[in-house]
Amino acid sequence: MEVYKYPSEKEWTQLLRRPVKDAADLNDTVAEVLGEVRRRGDAAVREYEERFDKVRLGSLAVSQEEMEEAETLVSEELKQALELAHRNIHTFHAAQRFEEKRCQVTDGVTCWQKSIPIERVGLYIPGGTAPLFSTVLMLATPARIAGCKEIVLCTPPNREGKVHPAILVSARIVGISRIFKIGGVQAIGAMAYGTESVPKVYKIFGPGNQYVMCAKQQVSLHDVAIDMPAGPSEVEVLADAESNPAFVASDLLSQAEHGIDSQVLLVTSSESLIPKVQEEVEKQLAQLPRKEIAAAALEHSKIILLHDDDEMMRLTNRYAPEHLIIETRNYRELAERVVNAGSVFLGSLTPESAGDYASGTNHTLPTNGYAVAYNGVNLDSYCRKVTFQEITPEGIRSIGPAVALMAAGEQLDAHRNAMLLRMKKQGLI
Repeated sequence: MEVYKYPSEKEWTQLLRRPVKDAADLNDTVAEVLGEVRRRGDAAVREYEERFDKVRLGSLAVSQEEMEEAETLVSEELKQALELAHRNIHTFHAAQRFEEKRCQVTDGVTCWQKSIPIERVGLYIPGGTAPLFSTVLMLATPARIAGCKEIVLCTPPNREGKVHPAILVSARIVGISRIFKIGGVQAIGAMAYGTESVPKVYKIFGPGNQYVMCAKQQVSLHDVAIDMPAGPSEVEVLADAESNPAFVASDLLSQAEHGIDSQVLLVTSSESLIPKVQEEVEKQLAQLPRKEIAAAALEHSKIILLHDDDEMMRLTNRYAPEHLIIETRNYRELAERVVNAGSVFLGSLTPESAGDYASGTNHTLPTNGYAVAYNGVNLDSYCRKVTFQEITPEGIRSIGPAVALMAAGEQLDAHRNAMLLRMKKQGLI
């Protein structure tokens, strides 16, 4: 990790750039795959599964027999951990239920909102270098709480045509049974357009590599909604002289091992902490099974030394990290100053991995600076707010003249006439 000492604010923009690849060269490839899936359905999906996942599939759907087999392949200890995580995720997201309130905006005019679940949603679960069975819990739990009628899950199979058993057990825990052995761009296309096997959905959720992200963005232009724009995962750690160097190093590495394009950032006001963290990073890195991946990510990651808390918080809100860990002595005070972040982890005993798995918050978060405008997945992500209004004769008297006058001002005579007819009916004109 390269160290930058006391950079000026003019340097921050360049310093905080993500190691994101230009997706322009992916667009044509992704568009071709999506087009074939749209035109030829299951046949195209099978061809791309054979080409990209190196597997020849008969049925694309996971069978009941495969679900039952998965139960025998996952340890009881892991099942209990998944159940615990699911309970916490359920508790946190159930607390987000919308309370309908009717508002009388003026005499005779009542307005309200109703939260209605999206009827069909699609969940994409990566299965590449790390099968993200935890993401099944994160995406499917709020979908179930919201009341989505149809929940479709796509995840890539291995070369034997099997889905990772922990993904299937997680799906069973949440209550998802429509699971398809489809990965990558072809999975996004299948859910966006529908095939003979996979139903078309109205919104697609889930992380993925740069091809999956490009596919989600392409289908979102015309065909289906998506959860959020996203890219490689990232973490920023805020630390001071009292931070535990081993804890800080472990937090940096837990993000770095996600992928070679992940970014980790240590921002500190303590120069003496830096060599201690560097030493711990080297020590812990050597013990990791995925050390080559983590080491590659560290090559474009940074340590930034700043003068004080004010500078640290200004830089943090400029960066808008996906994950923000505040391990300083005054972490509660700094937490109040957070404006842009996906999810925040407070104090030395709250690692990012807690939120990734079992604290209850959602780990599907905006990356690449999108936290300035987007939030992570929550219960509202699976719902629409439909507005209602009801006007009584008293309401016609209250707002009728204003509506007619404004419509006339915009030269929309049909709008004006719709209100004037009702005003006449009430004897107002």
